[in-house]
Amino acid sequence: MSDTKKIKTALVSVFHKDNLDEIIKKLNAEGVQLISTGGTQSFIESLGVPCKSVESFTTYPSILGGRVKTLHPKIFGGILGRRELESDQKQMAEYEIPEIDLVIVDLYPFEETVASGASEADIIEKIDIGGISLIRAAAKNFNDVVIVASKNQYKPLLDILNKQGASTSKAERKWFAEQAFGVSSNYDTHIHAYFAGK
Repeated sequence: MSDTKKIKTALVSVFHKDNLDEIIKKLNAEGVQLISTGGTQSFIESLGVPCKSVESFTTYPSILGGRVKTLHPKIFGGILGRRELESDQKQMAEYEIPEIDLVIVDLYPFEETVASGASEADIIEKIDIGGISLIRAAAKNFNDVVIVASKNQYKPLLDILNKQGASTSKAERKWFAEQAFGVSSNYDTHIHAYFAGK
């Protein structure tokens, strides 16, 4: 079986939207369905690209002042579902969980918020929960899913899309996963340093 996987559905939810427009337009041209949240959805639609809301998949609104948006079995099931495992596929069909093949997400700017001298309350709100969970889930399932965890990986993704369309090799997906775990590890290191008073 080929280790090349086609990207059919992408979840995009980012804080930094600069340099994202080319990727969005290319994904759309390749027939990829886009799912997003709040400001990112508005940004995608402003490019004239159709985009479904996360809420339309989960049937739950963004709650608790935006603290809970993507944390839902329909989203995480779609990312973590193993395409080659019949039992996973059956459950995904039973619960109407869509396969999500690409996740583009970045994290709230925790380090920058600390450096700005913000209040503790503001700093705590910049501890990302949904984003870090999406990164870990997609990176864990790199066998099936591409994870782009920061804007530093926008260009490598765009290069792949331009060269070979919306398809990736396992080696490419594993490279993105490696980068993603680097992002999450660095992020948690800064949070730990803050709590440790460093």
